[in-house]
Amino acid sequence: MQQPPFVISTKDHLYLQDMLSWNLVAVKKAHFFKQNVQDSEIKNAIHQMEIMHQRHYQILLNHMQQHLQSTQNPSAMQTGDMQS
Repeated sequence: MQQPPFVISTKDHLYLQDMLSWNLVAVKKAHFFKQNVQDSEIKNAIHQMEIMHQRHYQILLNHMQQHLQSTQNPSAMQTGDMQS
């Protein structure tokens, strides 16, 4: 089965950067609001939102790091492709 090349275009990179920024801002805002809310149910909901955005941020960051590693060591990707 053929797979698309493991490439992140400039447009993809800029969009990933935007998504990282959006998630980071959401984490910071959720953290701020969580600190300033009295109602425990609302505080818990905001905390869950904060965790979700942290997880999304980490997933995106891991994806970009994997791409960087593969572009810095392309022979490892080619060797892995040949063995499949």
